[in-house]
Amino acid sequence: MSFARLVRFTCNTGDDAPARALADDLAPRIREQPGCEAIVIFGDAEGEGGIFVLWDSQEHADAAAKVIRPKLDQHLSGRLAGPPETRLFPVLSN
Repeated sequence: MSFARLVRFTCNTGDDAPARALADDLAPRIREQPGCEAIVIFGDAEGEGGIFVLWDSQEHADAAAKVIRPKLDQHLSGRLAGPPETRLFPVLSN
């Protein structure tokens, strides 16, 4: 069974710079993690953004979170209006 991790955030800067920095730095690191099937980093000019990653298993998703989450928190530190919302969903269809 595949799993989808969704992380959403709102930046207090009101721009897409944090999402762009994540795309440049973290996307390649996430792709390197075992079990990563696809990644999308998104953001808009108002500072709303997030990361969507498709994983081949919950075990791989959880293992990658332990590696990537500290780097994500470092990127977003001091830039968020509130804590990021993080969820892991079973994939029903793809």
